[in-house]
Amino acid sequence: MASLMENLIEVLCQESGEYEGLLELSRKKTQIIAGADLEELQKITDDEQELVDRLNRLEKKRVEVTKDIANVLNRDVEEMKLSSLIEMLSARPVEQAQLAQANDRLQSAVQSLRKVNEQNKELLEEALEMVEFEMNLLQASKAAPETANYTRGAYNSGAQMGVNSGSFDAKQ
Repeated sequence: MASLMENLIEVLCQESGEYEGLLELSRKKTQIIAGADLEELQKITDDEQELVDRLNRLEKKRVEVTKDIANVLNRDVEEMKLSSLIEMLSARPVEQAQLAQANDRLQSAVQSLRKVNEQNKELLEEALEMVEFEMNLLQASKAAPETANYTRGAYNSGAQMGVNSGSFDAKQ
């Protein structure tokens, strides 16, 4: 059992380290999004993907260790939570403290990452709105206002100012 606890604590510490690395990348991404540097954004995204892959491997390892601990304790793995495991270790205060510290570190990293990712999401949404606004502005600038020219039947001709019909003037 002690070996399983050590494995769990080690995996949680590794996960915390990876989440903290992901947090740093996300903070860098905030600056890159604000600066609109697409090449750097692509590099950061690639680095994030590598970290996420490592986190997925660690998550699988953590699930395996948790299953092993549940089997040793004769508990249902679905009901096995880290907080309940910390409570069960009251007879082993050193391991309990280590597990609680690893859990707190992981929780803190995940919460901070959520906040930074929410900021990045808002920045990206604002950037997309700005692009949409600029596209609409560009399209509106190409459409000139209509003139008040009327045909013989008193209908508006719909002619636009400053817009050539695309014909070639051979006299010039």
